[in-house]
Amino acid sequence: MSYDGRVFRSQAAETAAGDATPTGHYHQSGDLVWAEFSGGAVRLGRLVGTAGPDGVLTAAYSQVLDDGRVVCGSVLSTPEPLPGGRVRLREEWTRTDGSRGTSWIEEVPRD
Repeated sequence: MSYDGRVFRSQAAETAAGDATPTGHYHQSGDLVWAEFSGGAVRLGRLVGTAGPDGVLTAAYSQVLDDGRVVCGSVLSTPEPLPGGRVRLREEWTRTDGSRGTSWIEEVPRD
């Protein structure tokens, strides 16, 4: 599986009326994967990492939030197949402040 050209959107609830959820544009060359993301409370974010043969991503990320905070951490993203060939990623993340959690991002259908 290749992440190149795929677009993923956060499955988190909107933070305020009219806010968009973060959307990431993914790229891949060999096992190297990187993405740019923004939307919702995220002004700008970047992700860099590697993809294993099973599509599992091991990556680091940093993002600047609307309130000016800079949030950094690592993430292990496990792909789950969706109908029509799309993918959902289960993200297990740990921030540099020690907080951790699980979130999901889902591939946006292509036109």
